[in-house]
Amino acid sequence: MGRAAEMLGVTPAFLRSLDTAKLFVPQRSSGGHRRYSRYQLRLAQRARDLIDQGTPLDAACRIIILEDQLAEAQRINARLQQERRP
Repeated sequence: MGRAAEMLGVTPAFLRSLDTAKLFVPQRSSGGHRRYSRYQLRLAQRARDLIDQGTPLDAACRIIILEDQLAEAQRINARLQQERRP
C-alpha cells in the first residue's frame, strides 16, 4: 500500500478510504497486505483528481462507478450492434 500511495502522491489513509467507500476492494497478499491492480490505481487517481477539484469522496466514488458502468454499457451496445450487422 505504501508503494501505491507513493506512486499516486496520496497517503495510505486515502487508499483505505477508497476501500471503505467500496470504490474497489484490493487483493490481499498472504501476509495481509493490500495489492492494487493497475486498474484500481487508475480509479484511485481519478478519485484523487475529482477530490482535488472539490468533489466530496462519496460523490467522487459514485461518479467513477457510474462512469465505469456507462463505459461497459457502451461496449456491450457496440458489440451487439456489430453482431446484428449482416
